[in-house]
Amino acid sequence: MQYPQYNPASDNRPLADEELNDLDELLSVLPSDSAMNIEALDGYLTGLLLSPQRLADLPGDTWIPVVWGGDQEPDPKPFVSGKQRKKVVMAVLRHVQSIAMAWEHAPKAWEPIFSFADGEDENTEYADAEDWAVGFLTAVDLAPEAWAPWFDGAETGPLLAPIAALGGEDGPLAEASAEARDEASRKIPDAMLALWALREKR
Repeated sequence: MQYPQYNPASDNRPLADEELNDLDELLSVLPSDSAMNIEALDGYLTGLLLSPQRLADLPGDTWIPVVWGGDQEPDPKPFVSGKQRKKVVMAVLRHVQSIAMAWEHAPKAWEPIFSFADGEDENTEYADAEDWAVGFLTAVDLAPEAWAPWFDGAETGPLLAPIAALGGEDGPLAEASAEARDEASRKIPDAMLALWALREKR
């Protein structure tokens, strides 16, 4: 099946909060164990936008079906209809556009979608970006050779380290305390903006 390519010049409107919730609900009911949740999707799209390979150059069918674990036969599984598939595809394209627009016009206002959990103290809240980081690393897996210099780079490596620590299968924070995972998670937004600035210079 042919999917549309990402067009950074498109007039796709960013998803409103209600539409983002609708997308989260749609993804959560898909009968596929490989379907992303909204946090993993947000990380995945962030990784695609930051990839050394330009997202606009990638055919849609190489990255869009990854969101729901790939197309299954007979079509349109895992969706109940082609209409539902189209709704998800358009929502994904709009969300990736909203991330790019936020970075361009209001970077300090951009917030990735993380999980949060209450601490023992009712005034304490811990961020946990594991699902987000897993989604980001899924984007990395589409072009591992292109990403390798970034993970190894003196300037870019430390910016990517929290993602590898949280989302990697053998990441050092897999069994870490909530405090340690929170600390690593909260480093990610500024790190992504720094990577975006570096990427735009290249």
